[in-house]
Amino acid sequence: MTMTDMLKAACLLALTVALTNASAATKEVEQALSQGGLQKTKVKDIDLAYVRPGASLAAYKRVKLEPVQVEFRKSKDPSRAGSAIKLSSEEREKIRSNVARVVQEEFAKELQKSSTYQVASDSGPDVLRVKPRILDLYVNAPDVGPGRTRTLVSSAGEMTLVAELSDSASGQVLARVADQRDASKEGRMYLVNGTVNEQEARKIAAGWAQILRKAL
Repeated sequence: MTMTDMLKAACLLALTVALTNASAATKEVEQALSQGGLQKTKVKDIDLAYVRPGASLAAYKRVKLEPVQVEFRKSKDPSRAGSAIKLSSEEREKIRSNVARVVQEEFAKELQKSSTYQVASDSGPDVLRVKPRILDLYVNAPDVGPGRTRTLVSSAGEMTLVAELSDSASGQVLARVADQRDASKEGRMYLVNGTVNEQEARKIAAGWAQILRKAL
């Protein structure tokens, strides 16, 4: 099993036992996230974080963002908003590519808010490589049409970020994080469509990007 497969399996398993509960974290989760000598640490607003002892991000001035990978929740087969009709493979791919685009854009936008950090396409001693994955994506009311359908929900959906930070020159992994977010309105019901779903995804992605920028 590859490291990618281990992280996917571990984090999906962690969701079933609650990511925020350290006592419920399974041995598989610990092994996957800590592989390579990383040690568990606390990071504000992040469910799980593992870092290399003594590692620092202070020397990095540029960030190389890898293409975002997105996977749907395995236990759910989403239907079209306001219908029992299941999404086609083309519609699922449209949602997946849209989420990947939104996360990529929000990370790049947040990092470039400060002139201290630049998004790079090459590797180098001052370049931090960030490999983000979105796992367990669940859209409560997927709208693949032109936005005419509106559905009343208590949450637009959920998704989990698993990110690996490494030195782009040496390839050494410096940290791995996992965090689950729910696009809810604090118990209130609200109307969603394709536009609202994208807005909620952007809010979640921007929150993750802000945490990364502060860490840098």
